[in-house]
Amino acid sequence: MPIVTVQQGPRTIELKRDLVRRITDAFVDALQIPAEAVQVWIQEVPTDSWAIGGELTADKKK
Repeated sequence: MPIVTVQQGPRTIELKRDLVRRITDAFVDALQIPAEAVQVWIQEVPTDSWAIGGELTADKKK
């Protein structure tokens, strides 16, 4: 039973639903397993707890 962990910044529920579906489909296709065997864990990290290039993503200009 594969367990996939995704670490990312906050996203909408619609985007997370789509992501989970696509990840599950990829594992079903690649490993020839039922969708029920795939677990996807999404760990959302707030923008004030994530940095890129020495700068918090919360401080980056959009």
